[in-house]
Amino acid sequence: MHKDLLRLARGERAVRGHLALCLAAAVLAGLLVLAQAELLAGVLSGRFATSALGLLALVVAVRAALGLLQGVAAGRTVAGVKTALRHRLLGRLRDMGPARLAAHRSGELVTLTGRGLDALDPYLSGYLPAVAVAGVVPVAVLVRLFAADLTSALIVLVTVPLIPVFGALVGMHTKAVTERQWRALARLGGHFLDVVRGLPTLRAFGRARYQAEVIARVADAHRAATMRTLRVAFLSSLVLELAASLSLALVAVPVGLRLLSGSLDLSAALLVLLLAPEAYLPLRVMGNKFHAAMEGVAAADEAFAVLDERADLPAEERAEQRPAAGAGSGDGATIGTVTGAGAMDRVRAGNGAGAMDGVRAVTGADGVGGGAAPEIRLENVTVRYPGREDAALEDVSLVIAPGERVALVGESGAGKSTLLHLLLGFVAPASGRVLVDGVELREPRAGELAGPAENGNRTGPAGPPGLMGLDAWRARLAFVPQRPHLFAASVADNIRLGAPGATDAEVRAAARAAHADEFVSALPEGYGTVLGERGANLSAGQRQRVALARAFCRPSAGLLLLDEPTARLDGRSEAAVVAATRELAEGRTAVIVAHRPAMIDIADRVIRIADGRVVAAAPAGEAR
Repeated sequence: MHKDLLRLARGERAVRGHLALCLAAAVLAGLLVLAQAELLAGVLSGRFATSALGLLALVVAVRAALGLLQGVAAGRTVAGVKTALRHRLLGRLRDMGPARLAAHRSGELVTLTGRGLDALDPYLSGYLPAVAVAGVVPVAVLVRLFAADLTSALIVLVTVPLIPVFGALVGMHTKAVTERQWRALARLGGHFLDVVRGLPTLRAFGRARYQAEVIARVADAHRAATMRTLRVAFLSSLVLELAASLSLALVAVPVGLRLLSGSLDLSAALLVLLLAPEAYLPLRVMGNKFHAAMEGVAAADEAFAVLDERADLPAEERAEQRPAAGAGSGDGATIGTVTGAGAMDRVRAGNGAGAMDGVRAVTGADGVGGGAAPEIRLENVTVRYPGREDAALEDVSLVIAPGERVALVGESGAGKSTLLHLLLGFVAPASGRVLVDGVELREPRAGELAGPAENGNRTGPAGPPGLMGLDAWRARLAFVPQRPHLFAASVADNIRLGAPGATDAEVRAAARAAHADEFVSALPEGYGTVLGERGANLSAGQRQRVALARAFCRPSAGLLLLDEPTARLDGRSEAAVVAATRELAEGRTAVIVAHRPAMIDIADRVIRIADGRVVAAAPAGEAR
């Protein structure tokens, strides 16, 4: 029995009811075997009149109805558990952030959340009901056999344990083989996705054929692992059937001899012969269902390992991590959380407005972001990534005033992106504190009761007094990464990612403010043009301007975080992005990771980071 899956099923109210109905229907159908055997033995022996056949038919019909009910309830149980587990898994991946998520191959995670969790069907709809039946029906059959014939009952009592013993011995080997098969499948999915993503690079360097051979080898390894699993499953079925057949023979032969000698009456003999197989059948079915469900169990183990992936984190961070159960279907977790999805008070943009009119319409009449610009304070913050001895940030103390624009500069790997991830809540400090307007930024620890937000700028429950939760905080910021992800959706939907309620006029105003309206309007269907995955049909500069338009479409954002937005851009695209960034940062607190002089010129202050420490801070003019 998978304890985590059962705990999940019991925790979901709808799933709990369907699971209880499924198990109850299975057990009742199994218990009706006793009535069926009693009636059939009585009719065949002449103990009951032939009219009892009608009652026998009714019992068979009830068993069929219970089987149908069990199937329906099992289907809803499976759907509910997989939905809840996928929501928790996706919520956990969201909370992990890019720093820890990079430790997983995306293809393996895709395989896990898709094909892997689909493999739970045999476990939930087959194995769990079989376990319930195997725990009740053989005991009921033995009780009836003891009342009918003591000798046969003793033989059954001695031989019945052979089935679970042999099943357990074979099952341990099956579990190991199935886990190897699951790892081979995950490796195949992960490698295949990596190859597809890097196919242009592989073709450019003449390595496409080699990678095709690698995929063939990985696929062959998965085929071999699958065949080993099937071989073990078939052999285990043979072992269980053989043990059950020999046990039944030990019952049937003495019954026949005693019937011929006259020491056993016909009615009792028929009842024993009809009931004895039913003592072994649930155990055999449970063994067969176990082998069919092993792939789903391996996938569930992997899923819960991801959900519980906190053992390798610092103690402080483990305490601050949200429990896996908190990422269920009711937490409202969406992919727009990072980019923000808070409530907004927008001024509707009028048609035909110019670029700056559009900015005012989206960000407020006075050109200032709808959310107040926060003060950010880092107090002796140290950040360490799992598996690394050196700190990514070490004893960093920093104050960013409300409305101040700060540029972070330094060599690659110095800790600039880690600082952004810290402000985004993707990583938690091993020591020290992050304060926003004097309120600590972190999730409540165990035992801290969530309370209402104190600051009027917050958008929802934020935890105890003096504490701001990450969801409330992310609703106050806009993030423009170095490599923005554009989804296979329309341009308009990509722009309104962090503001699902934005109107078409607001989307256009945001695009004009980001200097994106010109090229978007030139697309075949304008703002309705469906982009390729990752914005494949747009240039790097165009993708960056769409990401800036997302930020313009979030007037409630008082903090702007940008991670080298002009990297890999040509001069014209860089000029457009810099101009849009300058307008976007007006009236907001802005933290910009920058290397280019044009982007540094936007800042009021330049902070240099080296080896995870702040080594210098000066006004932008002096830094240059």
